[in-house]
Amino acid sequence: METTKTQVFSATRGWLAPLVHVLLRCGVTYKEFAELTRNSYVQVATERFGRRGRPTNVSRVALLTGLPRRDVRRERETPIEDPALAGGFTSKGSLALSAWHQEPAFLDRDGLPAALSLDGDGQSFVALARFIGASDVSPATLLKELKSAGAIHEDADGRLRPLARNFIPKSLDANLIRLWGSVLSDIGHTYEHNLLREQGSPPRFERAAVNDRIDPAALPAFRAFLEQEGQAFLERADAWLTAHSLPDDAPDGGIRLGVGVYHVQD
Repeated sequence: METTKTQVFSATRGWLAPLVHVLLRCGVTYKEFAELTRNSYVQVATERFGRRGRPTNVSRVALLTGLPRRDVRRERETPIEDPALAGGFTSKGSLALSAWHQEPAFLDRDGLPAALSLDGDGQSFVALARFIGASDVSPATLLKELKSAGAIHEDADGRLRPLARNFIPKSLDANLIRLWGSVLSDIGHTYEHNLLREQGSPPRFERAAVNDRIDPAALPAFRAFLEQEGQAFLERADAWLTAHSLPDDAPDGGIRLGVGVYHVQD
């Protein structure tokens, strides 16, 4: 049975939801994410759909991705690591904080962000929201989100002061974010291989043990079981990998190899 787009969309929604949750907590907007995925579409189509080992030409990348050829050319010239990749698409929270720190209308006599009253036509938060064009977001909602993110402080007299230059709804540990990206990448590449492998190419091991009728009271015991048994397995795997690793002075040619274990819970 051939896969339909409807089935692909349904499967994608499953893994996309936790991804978007983390992105939103980190202040990444839809337009920023869309810009990133556009670059990835072009990069993957260029590198993996060519013929006879050559990069895919612009016309075929445009056909595969649905992008105009001028956009394909621009994206091919933009490094995926470029921090300015999503330039121009900034959240309302970040716009407000940036204007508060830079626009003369919202600075005090010393050139620092002024303490703003909530409303009014002069130096007020409502005027700031109007200045950045946040007509689609109420000042009250914008204020609530900035407070929740710890980006502003309200003095006893009700005046508001900024505590940050950028709006990040929830600051997450940078090392965990890097690990998050690495783990999702590894799982994605495993499934990519298994879905697209050529006949005769062995699949990569992927198994799961899941039961949807577990008593919630058993959760602590499962955590303890997984910590013990999972750690023991990973230690054995690490010992095997160490025994088969190339010596430090070996020429290039080694491959990255490993296995991961993760806790499943809805």
